[in-house]
Amino acid sequence: MHPDTMNILDQIIAHKRKEVAERSELVPVKLLEKSIYFDSKVVSMKKYILREDKTGIIAEFKRRSPSKGDINPGASVETVTIGYMQAGASALSILTDQHFFGGKNEDLTLARKFNFCPILRKDFIIDEYQILEAKSIGADCILLIAAALEPKRLSGLAEFAHSLGMEVLMEVHDLQELESSLNPHLDLVGVNNRSLKTFDVSLDTSFSLVDRIPNEFVKISESGISEPETLIQLRNAGFQGFLIGENFMKTSRPQQAALNFMNAYRNLLALQKDIQVLP
Repeated sequence: MHPDTMNILDQIIAHKRKEVAERSELVPVKLLEKSIYFDSKVVSMKKYILREDKTGIIAEFKRRSPSKGDINPGASVETVTIGYMQAGASALSILTDQHFFGGKNEDLTLARKFNFCPILRKDFIIDEYQILEAKSIGADCILLIAAALEPKRLSGLAEFAHSLGMEVLMEVHDLQELESSLNPHLDLVGVNNRSLKTFDVSLDTSFSLVDRIPNEFVKISESGISEPETLIQLRNAGFQGFLIGENFMKTSRPQQAALNFMNAYRNLLALQKDIQVLP
């Protein structure tokens, strides 16, 4: 991308503003509130990430991305998400952005239909309307991106999500975003290892920020995780959850790739525990 073009996040947010204005006219809030999911109880992502019988992995369903183009455009939500959960994922992340990621709201509702676990609506949320929409399509948790929102606005949106019983994952890319955007209405804090400006991935981002995240929030490392060994390092550093999408989705059978990855991770964890037990 040329340096003179608007960075991708700015493009996405500009598009999102138009999208929200159109959507809220087409589907009024009153209609969203009639959804069968609107009054249903939220499944806690925070609790599921911390469950001993799960891997802590938030497995993501994503068809394409602005940096990579098509990743797996024909993937089946039903097959992949059921497979992710059977493999031992703690939660699902479903991309609902159409224009840049090839997702749609129906993908999340379909995943909800087949899975009891917590589901994160992965989108670029800038307005309360999108949070009401997230609840109406069956999401348990929303993503708020610090780079896309003023700290006061982010806090207000998080508080609004909590008022609907939903959980909030805040995503940061650096220390400045973390320190300026932390607020009491968050449940999970994620460190995205991929720069939204350059798309370069560095796990150092996670390692440098983990101790700066207060312990009352569940700590998640996101993006650029391709080896089970990396999860061990991140876990030892203090992360409790890991968001993995592209690594699974770029294969022809994402659910199988997830199972192989999670089995390898469980074996490494068991090995680490055995070593710790040795005299």
